Amino acid sequence: MKKFSIPDKFRSSAISQVKDWRRINDPRKQDFSPTTLDFGAVSFLIPRHMGFCYGVENAIEKSYKAISENPGKRIFLLSQMIHNPAVNADLESMGLRFIMDTEGHHFVQWDEINADDVVIIPAFGTTVEIEQLLQSKGVEVAKYNTTCPFVEKVWKRSAEIGKSGYSIIIHGKYKHEETRATFSHSQQNAPSVIVRDMKEAEALAKYMAPDASQAAFEQEFKGKYSPGFSIHKDLKHVGVVNQTTMLATETQEIADYFKSIITAAFGAEYFADTRDTLCYATNDNQDATLGVLQQGADFAIVVGGYNSSNTAQLAGILEREMPVFFIRDESEIIDAEHIQHFDYPNQQLKTTAGWIPSGKKPKVIITSGASCPDTVVEAVLQKVLSFFPDAIPLEKAIEALQA
Repeated sequence: MKKFSIPDKFRSSAISQVKDWRRINDPRKQDFSPTTLDFGAVSFLIPRHMGFCYGVENAIEKSYKAISENPGKRIFLLSQMIHNPAVNADLESMGLRFIMDTEGHHFVQWDEINADDVVIIPAFGTTVEIEQLLQSKGVEVAKYNTTCPFVEKVWKRSAEIGKSGYSIIIHGKYKHEETRATFSHSQQNAPSVIVRDMKEAEALAKYMAPDASQAAFEQEFKGKYSPGFSIHKDLKHVGVVNQTTMLATETQEIADYFKSIITAAFGAEYFADTRDTLCYATNDNQDATLGVLQQGADFAIVVGGYNSSNTAQLAGILEREMPVFFIRDESEIIDAEHIQHFDYPNQQLKTTAGWIPSGKKPKVIITSGASCPDTVVEAVLQKVLSFFPDAIPLEKAIEALQA
């Protein structure tokens, strides 16, 4: 796989050594068990896969390349390059400006953008309408388009099955940049509708009944379906694609659910198999998280941006079995007694006391989302280690692992 040039400030020698050691010992990626770093007083379980994925490294490389290649020019990001505050803050410190926030609210109006400006399209991609708008202004769109190839794969598959007469059901968060982009692309070739989860999938399935109400559908799914979507015509031939950072098992569950309904009502040929659109990196990270769960631990620390969907999915998997602390970086570890963390389901920060169990050698899972730099993960690990004065140094733990 291609090696990307990203700033050293985002690379951790320690975490890289662990990842390299696993790659050497498991080149075919068939072992999803974690790596254990034993520090004597505390041990950490490192999942087989975590951190930057292909699409994120590609986006970071192109963004910093845009800066170096365009001295004196105004450089804009459509929205957050990736959902990580450290990376976005660093880009802003170098003079880049966001055109809009993650939900599409503008900081910079379109009439302020001109052909002399550099506009970077983020890893999530963008809508057909925004791309056409930029092109109409003379902005060179292709050069710094960092759309993840796996997101583009979803778009291409949607176009293929759309042109074959299938409607598209998108599993994603309606306000997420990637889902908005996928929805925009899919509706160019097919009637499209978005479902957030299995509950919304079941709600949509009700409108497959012959006597279902079009008006009720339009009210319940307002803003989530393409213009002219007809439940009596467009819910007979369907395929399911996803926002690549969603829980892969849930996407498959939703696809299997609609497949069973469509097959029973009309026949198997009325459902398009889209299993090949699931992102390998999302799958690997989620499978590795399930793998680390099998080892057991006292608690888990998940590091990443609060608005990172794939990071939230990892936290959700771990929360099934143990306390989980979803944090942005080491600054949220207040001390050995208190930690500030993000309660994703309720979308709020909270502080927990007594988060490190006493009277025993703690076993800690530490992982990160696909947009989180390894340097941030190492800083978190070092902060936790500082509460254990008898722990051996990180370098010694890695040497023992490699011995």
